[in-house]
Amino acid sequence: MEIGTLGYLALSLIVIYATKKFVDRAYLPAVTGYVIVGVLAGASVLNFISKDVIDDFSIVSDIALGIIAFSIGIELNRETLSKLGKSIMFIAFFEGFGAFVVVTTVTYLIDPTALYRAFIFGSIASATAPAATVYVIQQYKARGPLTSTILAVVGIDDAIALTIYVFASLFASSMLSNAELSVAKLILTPVIKISLSLLLGGVVGFLYYAIFRKIRHTDELSIGIAASILLVMAVAERFDLSELLSVMTLGAFLANTNPMLANRSHKTVENFSPIFLPLFFMLAGARLDVTLIGKIGILGLIYTAARFAGKIGGASLGAMLGGAPRVVKKYVGFSLLPQVGVAIALSLAVQKKFGSGKYGQAGIEMAGIVINLLLFTTIITEIVGPILTRISLSRAGEINQGEKR
Repeated sequence: MEIGTLGYLALSLIVIYATKKFVDRAYLPAVTGYVIVGVLAGASVLNFISKDVIDDFSIVSDIALGIIAFSIGIELNRETLSKLGKSIMFIAFFEGFGAFVVVTTVTYLIDPTALYRAFIFGSIASATAPAATVYVIQQYKARGPLTSTILAVVGIDDAIALTIYVFASLFASSMLSNAELSVAKLILTPVIKISLSLLLGGVVGFLYYAIFRKIRHTDELSIGIAASILLVMAVAERFDLSELLSVMTLGAFLANTNPMLANRSHKTVENFSPIFLPLFFMLAGARLDVTLIGKIGILGLIYTAARFAGKIGGASLGAMLGGAPRVVKKYVGFSLLPQVGVAIALSLAVQKKFGSGKYGQAGIEMAGIVINLLLFTTIITEIVGPILTRISLSRAGEINQGEKR
């Protein structure tokens, strides 16, 4: 029986509500629950959420990506960054680029004919999921230098991952669109597009600031910030710029020009999150084709191992170069392994950009592999990651003694 788009939307929200209740009782990250439910409801299992339904709800994913990017940008204010200290910046930089370099290298060696795909795999590997890590810290009431370092790193990790992805996606699109592209253009094209993306976000941010800086009414702010985010994404899509980077810049501009307006705007955007983000993660899970698990299983394990090595090695190197405390040097890398949230957002950005057919069959195949690989490995990282985080905090002596038992 055909229930229509509104019927699917209503039932999806009911399922999300039930899932949230279940994962809360089971002490599981909510995001993991939404992804798993999406996998079960997808075309390759129960076929409740078919490909046509996913296409009908594509606007939901677009809005959710805008919310995620804006939330990242809001955190990038000068005051917060200045308080993080040298060691935090070193760790965040090296753990992000460590994962990118190791995964890119390993996947390129597996298939030297697809350098563009190696870049995309590596860029997505750089992201860390703050939700699962923060949940473990809160659950065990952890406190200490390692805990403080972890919270600071995951707070800026997504911005680093997003920046890496923008470069990687533009390199990949350049490779796929013109095989004869010179090295100079291959470097210059991403730089120009990134610069224009930053300019777009800054210009719209300035206009929003000029119009709404004295506005106190929540309704007017809701309209203004929603229009600004959607305008940025529409213009970026029209001119093939980075939607995520442009929206992140919008948020960062507000955070550094008028923190009060930025805070009010962020709270307004957060009012949309409980609807759009769960739908976003459930729809992402529905894209997983379980019939491909056999094909991507080995690649998924290699990707996961390479990412773990890059994260742990990069974080340890950053801690050493940044002069972090010994306990941070020893354990921080093991606490940055969960991957969901922004990583799924990036994989869907790949799906949108390369899966449309604009970059040929190679782009479509890459988009399919990326989304399925990410969803497959998410199950691993969301199980192993929180466990290793808890072990690290425990061995560092930062878990409340009453919570150990």
